[in-house]
Amino acid sequence: MSSLSPTYPIPNPLFDEEQPFFFNPPEEGDDQLPLKEIPGSYGLPFIGPILDRWDFYYNQGRDGFFQARLDKYKSTVFRANGPPGPFMAKNPNVIILLDAVSFPILFDNSKVEKKNVFDGTYMPSVNFTGGYRVCSFLDPSEPKHNALKSYFFNVLASKHDNFIPVLRKNLTELFDTLESQLSSSKEVNFNPISDSASFNYVFQLFCDKSPAETVLGPQGNKTVDIWLVPQVIPLVTLGVPKFLQLVEDLLIHTFPIPAFLVKPKYKTIFEAFSSSASSILEKAADFGLERDEACHNLIFLACFNTYGGLKVLYPSLFKWLGRAGPTWHANLAKEIRGVVKQEGGVTFAALEKMPLLKSVVYEVLRIEPPVPFQYAHAKEDLVIQSHDASFKVKKGEMIFGYQPFATRDPKVFENPETFVPYRFMGKAEANLKYVYWSNGRETEAPTVDNKQCPGRDLVVLVARVLLVEFFLRYDTFTCEDEVFLVGSKVIFKSLTKAGS
Repeated sequence: MSSLSPTYPIPNPLFDEEQPFFFNPPEEGDDQLPLKEIPGSYGLPFIGPILDRWDFYYNQGRDGFFQARLDKYKSTVFRANGPPGPFMAKNPNVIILLDAVSFPILFDNSKVEKKNVFDGTYMPSVNFTGGYRVCSFLDPSEPKHNALKSYFFNVLASKHDNFIPVLRKNLTELFDTLESQLSSSKEVNFNPISDSASFNYVFQLFCDKSPAETVLGPQGNKTVDIWLVPQVIPLVTLGVPKFLQLVEDLLIHTFPIPAFLVKPKYKTIFEAFSSSASSILEKAADFGLERDEACHNLIFLACFNTYGGLKVLYPSLFKWLGRAGPTWHANLAKEIRGVVKQEGGVTFAALEKMPLLKSVVYEVLRIEPPVPFQYAHAKEDLVIQSHDASFKVKKGEMIFGYQPFATRDPKVFENPETFVPYRFMGKAEANLKYVYWSNGRETEAPTVDNKQCPGRDLVVLVARVLLVEFFLRYDTFTCEDEVFLVGSKVIFKSLTKAGS
């Protein structure tokens, strides 16, 4: 390994209230805010939702859709139709939240209900999940939610000692593949390599074997993708040419893709998990769960929630670090290598002593959250507050939070559109309360009584170890990125080995 000793280009000392990126935004719950009508319109029945859908996917694009209405209404809270609309959604009418103060109402289970809103205004058929409403679609008030989430916590706790060792081996294989391909080509698409590696890790963590040793075979992630895509494709556009947009809209935004088309693939996935995860499926009875139901829920947790999130997160980490450039690569490498040498390896304790690494991961989760949408129904008549005003919401109305705007709120974060690797270092770590990627504040913990991701800490750990292993092995890299479905596509151009 090379000896890198650049000076951190960050404020010194770290940090005090006068330094950049430490803020004290207005407190939520200001009784003096004026009460206003929620601006916006749903338009004519059927026609309004179709027009909004075309703006969202084609005319304005995802961010453009929200920005155009924010500018029009001069409000971060407004009414519009959420995608995908007719005929997939019975009611596409939503109240949209785009700021950091209003957004957390979506986490208050005393005021909102999360039943069947995991995918928003529509819900995929339960035939995708063996006929069960899996935990992601349950509200915390439903008894089964408590049982399933308790079971998930138990499963994760039982695998705690395997988190890092299994991941490090998996990442060695990932980087070997990336390096090998780049040695014979001028550029390499990182996403397929990343997808394969992340699924292999998730499967091996829960099932104690490689998917290649099961009916899934060596490309098990592709089988999972075939099952996963029909459930989320109504929320994306494939980027087809303009003359094909109408065809795409009819095929993937108008009617749900029937589950029977992927039933054979799901049967293969179920067989693999059912036969390989016996040790943890046997624990289901302790939580009042049938083995069959536990297996379908485990598949959703592993393949949809975890693998689906890592499909977005892995490329996102390299996208933003690639843009940050070699100085920040050197800074990270210096911190990582110094701590690993001092601690004698890559351990939980070592990771906690890497403040720059922690900040980088949180900053990526802030600027490009893996799950951009959150939804809920109002349980009662309630009042939502933004920075500037209060708004009445009626019982039963759907609330739709677009997270990338909330976590890029300029009244909370300075230069919110800029990737700042040290944004959460020192006292500025307090602003993690405004990072919402896990369906909850980063400063709060997932519990059986909330909808925060049970694997939140595992995802953060995976992101940190990914970068640790990378910068133990390489000094720097170059890449290009582009928008890809709900995330980013990353093309590696070069890798510079440590010490070369």
